[in-house]
Amino acid sequence: MFPQLTMNLAKPAARGAAGLSARIGTQLRFASGRAMPNNQPRGTAPAKNLDATFTIRNGPVFSGRAFGANSNISGEAVFTTSLVGYPESMTDPSYRGQILVFTQPLIGNYGVVGYPESMTDPSYRGQILVFTQPLIGNYGVPSNELDQWKLLKYFESPHIQCAGVVVADVAEKYSHWTAVESLGEWCAREGVPAISGVDTREIVTHLREQGSSLARISIGDEYDADEDESFIDPGQINLVKRVSTKAPFVVESPGANLHVALIDCGVKENIMRSLVSRGASVTVFPYNYPIHKVASHFDGVFISNGPGDPTHCQETIYNLGRLMETSSVPIMGICLGHQLLALATGARTIKLKYGNRAHNIPALDLTTGQCHITSQNHGYAVDSSTLPSDFKEYFVNLNDGSNEGMMHKTRPIFSTQFHPEAKGGPMDSSYLFDKYLQSVQLFKDNQKVYRDNRPTQLMLDILSRERVGVEPVSLASAA
Repeated sequence: MFPQLTMNLAKPAARGAAGLSARIGTQLRFASGRAMPNNQPRGTAPAKNLDATFTIRNGPVFSGRAFGANSNISGEAVFTTSLVGYPESMTDPSYRGQILVFTQPLIGNYGVVGYPESMTDPSYRGQILVFTQPLIGNYGVPSNELDQWKLLKYFESPHIQCAGVVVADVAEKYSHWTAVESLGEWCAREGVPAISGVDTREIVTHLREQGSSLARISIGDEYDADEDESFIDPGQINLVKRVSTKAPFVVESPGANLHVALIDCGVKENIMRSLVSRGASVTVFPYNYPIHKVASHFDGVFISNGPGDPTHCQETIYNLGRLMETSSVPIMGICLGHQLLALATGARTIKLKYGNRAHNIPALDLTTGQCHITSQNHGYAVDSSTLPSDFKEYFVNLNDGSNEGMMHKTRPIFSTQFHPEAKGGPMDSSYLFDKYLQSVQLFKDNQKVYRDNRPTQLMLDILSRERVGVEPVSLASAA
């Protein structure tokens, strides 16, 4: 079909009968829909009634009680002030490598719905997530139910992405009609350690004053820094390589006349849902795929969110630069996708002191003067003073003045630092998906040479319907 598409396709294990069986099995798996987290434990049993410590490197040590997996981890400690959405946050690949501190005072009392969005967000890959709200887990954890597009309804990826969870209080009993297990059971099944009974207000005060810091969660006896292994810095690891699909896959929108190529840097389920629900099928490519070589086969290109330092993705930056040089296809980016697009134009990015992670951050649209309340999760930002002359700032953060978006002055190219797809969070800026797809439709209508040069149904049928080769692994393993 189009050049080099097969270079990242899964290869059969062997030739002959064994290879044929492997191919048939692969085809059946592809046809069966997206891979779901199974109910078989891949981590440890829940660590109940065990002492635990949360230690900030060169900072304070907090004592509490374990309620997740019985294992020790290290990562970058970050906090979120979101009231709900812990399932979405914990499954967001953007949190890869981070220890997530929840400021909400009680977590887990409605099972796993809401906060799973954060915990499964690929942007949190490897982070220690500090929930600042005092109670977490009160609505438990929901099921792996799929929607009409075969996307996960309650999670942002199939697995918890953050390295660990820190809360003030956790609800062991949950109360929500969609919940199927507790937050502690979910963390244990996914092999993610968690600690409760600590003063998250003091933790957040430290992180705000000193900046996001490396930290550890240790289960069992009192923590001894002299005997501890080195703190692992996820900022030195290409986390996007960990969370990106290893081969193309497709999410079809029945009857759609638009087809968008999506660069997967750790894409959230709701980003794909926001596109297919508006009538655009999506073919998802690995983060380092040479998209400029196949752009003529698509009506638009989209760059997803993702975790970590954008400068690690040099292949993606180069490919996006070549794309803008060789094609006039409409382009939209979100979060890390915004940063990568900016780097491809020659702009620079900066690391924020403690980042922006919440569902209620105001962003000003500089073209209309309107303020949107937005969902955000990032530790880096674009330096707007370095944008080239053919781009202009689109949105600005009203809390800290950091850049929240950019747009080309004459071409259909724009990107946002915040998440217009939310999940969780307000939908003030969801119209940006409509704006993008309107430009995609206009581009398609004006095409003469490549208007109908789209992926064939045969090609779509042999592609996977799920992320390929993406499984959570320890940060201590090879990057």
